[in-house]
Amino acid sequence: MDVRVVVAGAVFDRGRLLAARRSAPPELAGRWELPGGKVEPGEHPEAALVRELREELGVEAEPLERIPGEWPLKPGLVLWVWTARLASGRPRPLEDHDALRWLAPDETDEVDWLPQDRPAVEEAARMLAADLREAGTREPDLREPDIQAAREAREGAPGR
Repeated sequence: MDVRVVVAGAVFDRGRLLAARRSAPPELAGRWELPGGKVEPGEHPEAALVRELREELGVEAEPLERIPGEWPLKPGLVLWVWTARLASGRPRPLEDHDALRWLAPDETDEVDWLPQDRPAVEEAARMLAADLREAGTREPDLREPDIQAAREAREGAPGR
């Protein structure tokens, strides 16, 4: 059986993680997830993530790094998650969602996550908290480029 990849974005902005509440299908409605969708045949996963975030939220985002692991959704579907930086636009629930919420790393347990998203959310929150500590602040208005610069400095990568 071929396995199809579903991509999701742990979208960061101002030191917070974006959560999206499902409105469909009925068995998932009311639960929270990291936004994303299916990779089309011949499409690269990162390109699919950019496309899905544009379609579902009306934003432009930049995938940063893949969160290790993959999580089965149902037979034939597996979830891969990337951290992503909000590049432009203000997220709106346009497709399959009825609400959005920005969560600080210590607020991620305040929503009812879909079970397959929970391990990636926990890792994303850990990464975000570490980046905030590295940047020397816990203030929620820290900009993602500052977080990325802190990550690059820690890893010895050149800045943009």
